[in-house]
Amino acid sequence: MKNDDTLVILDGARRLPRADILVNNKKPGLFSRFSTTQLGGMAIKAALKSTPVDKKLIGHVVMGMAQHSHRDSIYGAQGMRWRGGLGDDVPALTVARICGSGAEAIAVGAEMATAGLRHDEARPFYVVGGAESMQYPFCLYSYRGKPVGGSTQKYGPVDVKQLPPGTHLQDMLLMSLYDPSANMAMANTAEELARRYKITREQCDQFGYRSQKNAKAARDAGHFELETEPVTVEDESHEAVTVKHDTHIMDDASLAGMAKLRAAFEAGGVITAGNASAVVDGAAAMVIGKEKDAAKHGYRTLARIAGMGVAACDSHIMGWGPVPSTQKALDRAGIKGDRVDHVELNEAFAPQALACIRDFEKMGINPEKVNPLGGAIALGHPLGATGAILTVTCAHALRRNKQRYGVVTMCIGGGQGITLVLENTAV
Repeated sequence: MKNDDTLVILDGARRLPRADILVNNKKPGLFSRFSTTQLGGMAIKAALKSTPVDKKLIGHVVMGMAQHSHRDSIYGAQGMRWRGGLGDDVPALTVARICGSGAEAIAVGAEMATAGLRHDEARPFYVVGGAESMQYPFCLYSYRGKPVGGSTQKYGPVDVKQLPPGTHLQDMLLMSLYDPSANMAMANTAEELARRYKITREQCDQFGYRSQKNAKAARDAGHFELETEPVTVEDESHEAVTVKHDTHIMDDASLAGMAKLRAAFEAGGVITAGNASAVVDGAAAMVIGKEKDAAKHGYRTLARIAGMGVAACDSHIMGWGPVPSTQKALDRAGIKGDRVDHVELNEAFAPQALACIRDFEKMGINPEKVNPLGGAIALGHPLGATGAILTVTCAHALRRNKQRYGVVTMCIGGGQGITLVLENTAV
């Protein structure tokens, strides 16, 4: 798998804990005060602290972000760059492929290095990753240039007390999860996969329970500690709280409890709050470069980027996208599915993940090797960060377990899939 242009992830890839956007669905989440650029900056700082790369050798920053959630979001990767401690002479690029943005950022950084058009031999390393604050705003539309109170609204804050009766706000989080091309929400595309693959509510609940059980076991065994950078915040009582673990992992998950939850999106549907991905804030970052440059500077490596694949599918079954993208990535890596030791598949919704796993098995991938550490149902899915987070988790798992090949893959709203194949450089 090696050649002069092989891309590697340097040792020290890091992620933040994933924190629910609300505590007990009532109080602001532990990361609610952080914008996407702040989360990304913390992840970059953690990666640079853990990776002995000279900052003067960083030639570019590429970070994924799915949605503008704060007033500084327009600056994206540039805001993450300076918050992460890199100088003003380091350019930064924000990429957006919705749920695949974090993985896309890794792919873009790798392609910059190998294509050569923008590669700087004097600064051959790249910071890549993704971040997302899911604290999306409520938006008011169609009031620019219209009378509000005693003046015409051109720009700036709107005094809600001056708005006419009947004015309403729309939740950007819910709006973003609706795909007009399919004329349905993301969850309904997963319900469609459940119908096509004859996936039952019981199977979805069992999968959700597996996710929680595996995540709890991994947390308790300390498997996430090396990859995770703790974050200290102030709670509502202004007490310092250090967030060390993903907050959505349940200590008391049970099949009986999941069975009591109502269908969340369709009457008689299979998706509930217990078998769908948790809404969380998060970020991850890593340093990548050519293997020859890592060797030249004496830097330890964690994994090779052995293959990539992006594919599209019918938007009505958008969650199936990882199937064709994974086949493409395996083909590019030159390996068969039976050689895959570890898979990080984003669990957007249980039936979506189960449909993919059935087709992965046809490729030779053992279903038991998919998400042995739990997935987004237990850990959460911070859209633009997820691809980078799963890459960090997969690379560390391969090293810890002395395994060779890993797959990182996720579906993408609108009907796409993206996949990375990793190879442990220590095997």
